[in-house]
Amino acid sequence: MIYNNKKYFIDDRIFSTNFACDISLCKGGCCTIRSQYGAPLSEEEIEIIRNIFNKVEKYIPYNNLQVIKDRGFFFREDEKIYLNNVNDEDCVFSYITEGIAKCIFEKAYRLGEIEFKKPISCELFPIRVYEDEKTLLRFEKMNECEDAINNGNEKKITVAEFVKEALKRAFGNEFYNNLINFIKDK
Repeated sequence: MIYNNKKYFIDDRIFSTNFACDISLCKGGCCTIRSQYGAPLSEEEIEIIRNIFNKVEKYIPYNNLQVIKDRGFFFREDEKIYLNNVNDEDCVFSYITEGIAKCIFEKAYRLGEIEFKKPISCELFPIRVYEDEKTLLRFEKMNECEDAINNGNEKKITVAEFVKEALKRAFGNEFYNNLINFIKDK
């Protein structure tokens, strides 16, 4: 698909795979995926997080706060930016309540304390965006999300429908509408 003179490659599974997260089943697995890399960040998000840090700091668990104090909340590798995590697992901005990992930003957002919901890569998940001379939107299938696929099958909700608002936030309403029309025309 070409939009605003930019070439997009879009994984067909975004429209053919059903997906509807049920946090009670996955326990917030996307916030605790075992990896040395946390969620991807943009330069703009770094500044936003710096500006709201004092508003969300009270929600950050002690161990996570120690990581942030020791290493910062993000790191760069190969011109990419990632959130730091605790022990190659928990996002530094996650907390556990009743056995479920949740996002500190989303908590503060829902309480009306900040206007930043969460990093866009988190809201788009299970879609990952890769950008070079083209933009690739890819469905990232993970074992942790098997319940979300089953739930999506029951509810008949595709990945694209599940992350509709995130796609609009990331790329705009017009992009989303063009994307849906592009798929319908295929």
